[in-house]
Amino acid sequence: MNLANYISDLLYRYECVIVPKFGGFITNNKSARIDKASNTLYPPYKQITFNSHLTNNDGLLANYIASVDNISYECAVNYIKFEIDAWREKLKDQELILNGLGSFTVAEGKLHFEPQLKTNYLTSSFGLTSVIRPEIERETVKKTLSSAGPAPKVIPIKEKKAPNYIKYAAIFVLGLSAIGFAGKYYQNRLYEKQLVEAQKKQLLIEEKIENATFVISKPLPTLNLEVESRKKSFHVIAGAFRFPENAERKVNQLLSEGYEARILGVNKWNLTVVSYGSFLTRDEALENLSEIRENVAKDSWLLIQDF
Repeated sequence: MNLANYISDLLYRYECVIVPKFGGFITNNKSARIDKASNTLYPPYKQITFNSHLTNNDGLLANYIASVDNISYECAVNYIKFEIDAWREKLKDQELILNGLGSFTVAEGKLHFEPQLKTNYLTSSFGLTSVIRPEIERETVKKTLSSAGPAPKVIPIKEKKAPNYIKYAAIFVLGLSAIGFAGKYYQNRLYEKQLVEAQKKQLLIEEKIENATFVISKPLPTLNLEVESRKKSFHVIAGAFRFPENAERKVNQLLSEGYEARILGVNKWNLTVVSYGSFLTRDEALENLSEIRENVAKDSWLLIQDF
């Protein structure tokens, strides 16, 4: 699932979703309206706007991605960063279309957003569609005076009358509105319950993989065992790149700076992982990681995995 899909999921429940270092998608509730030109009745909806000044990470998007994909918060932040880099690269020479959200273009150095109107993010309007209002016809009688005398001449004039199914359609629309409000309450309660369960599962998974994947805080003591073949399983990570050529450029840069850098492989998010160096023991790797974080890159991290 791409980043636009995660944002779309959140817009059903939140009025603002901030994409760090890119901007915020904001929704505003709009009332039902009638298009007089086409005699069409549109249900209430959420209008999407974009604010390029909302760039600070509030944690909402990254936490949601982490809970859905069962990954760490840091991995989710890195995933968002590389997706935004790809967006900006595409905007250099073409239009950026985000399914369910809208399209972006750059003109005169400014970012312009055009929202799409197909998706209605207002949950209380779930199931409601636009309705074309037919013309109403009625039959009346018009009286005119004859020039020969006072006796009136009756001329029938037909006017269109609304068929009965229109009345039933109106009752049906009102019923759907009531169902929509009840559905919104149910969806919110269900989401809260699912979020609590997901957080519990996430904690259990993090406890199991702490010693097999990432070092986040205080590491557990290790046992040094003498084996015939020892692999360098501790890697100080410089970054993960969407485009392989960017990963190769990073490796060449680090090699020129004296690091034993190399490409470790491609992870499950199809990102190419580059390391500053690999080590036999956790202590060696942590010592190197501490030095790099202090003097080179604060966002470097430790990966424990056999390649």
